Amino acid sequence: MGLDINLRVNNYSEIITAEYFENSNLYSLSREFCNLMSRPGIVKHKPEFDQIGKITNIDISHLYKMTEYPSEEEEIDMIEFAENEEEKERLKSDFEKRKQDLNGNINHIEILVEKLINRLEKIDNLYERLIKTDFDSMNSKYYFSDFTKDKGDGYIGNNFGQDLRNFKRFIDYAIERNSKTVWFEYE
Repeated sequence: MGLDINLRVNNYSEIITAEYFENSNLYSLSREFCNLMSRPGIVKHKPEFDQIGKITNIDISHLYKMTEYPSEEEEIDMIEFAENEEEKERLKSDFEKRKQDLNGNINHIEILVEKLINRLEKIDNLYERLIKTDFDSMNSKYYFSDFTKDKGDGYIGNNFGQDLRNFKRFIDYAIERNSKTVWFEYE
């Protein structure tokens, strides 16, 4: 077992239907995408996603910000272990601010992911443009190659291009169902 990253929206329980589960492999993000989002703080060089932002001239900070949305479990656990009422109130305020920072972001994220896809489709050798690392937990040569091809089954074996296309499909699906806010949740 390992850590996974999933997309969540404000009306998640409403959009996760039988139709969604029939096509869930079209919306899933791979373990490698989870690793990619976790690279800041792990590698000593500029993380791959930051490098991709520079290569494409796209500000990807909004994607990292999506990891800051507090889960219900995080809120409950942190508040439960607060030392006093003042700390509980501070935590509640912090959680609310983190939610508000992402509130209504789905259209912005949809445009950002679409721009990334469009620009990366024109780059033949993305892997060759990235800094090589001794700590390659992502199998980067495979993951960052063949951007325009879907190499996996929707989760296992996805490459970066497939993950971004799945991300975009999920956002489009969610927008069609009136979702307003999207974020990442680690499980």
